[in-house]
Amino acid sequence: MWVEFNLWHLVWFVILGGFVGWLAGLAFRGRGFGCLGNVAVGVVGAVVGGLFFRLIGWVFGGLLGSLFPAFVGAVLFLAVINLFKRR
Repeated sequence: MWVEFNLWHLVWFVILGGFVGWLAGLAFRGRGFGCLGNVAVGVVGAVVGGLFFRLIGWVFGGLLGSLFPAFVGAVLFLAVINLFKRR
């Protein structure tokens, strides 16, 4: 499936990733990873969450439909990071 891409999509994705990464950092560890770390965790989480929810057939629309899968993906990504950090 082809998705139209432009610069504003990228800007929105980074802003959403930063916000979701910050929320996931607060929920999982009690604090974030700094601005760039939050963006990285949120962007990876958005990709992971989006793919996961598409695989199971749950596709949401709108702002909350973007935030929820991204948040779940970011929390899962943080769980994996913490598993490797402890070892």
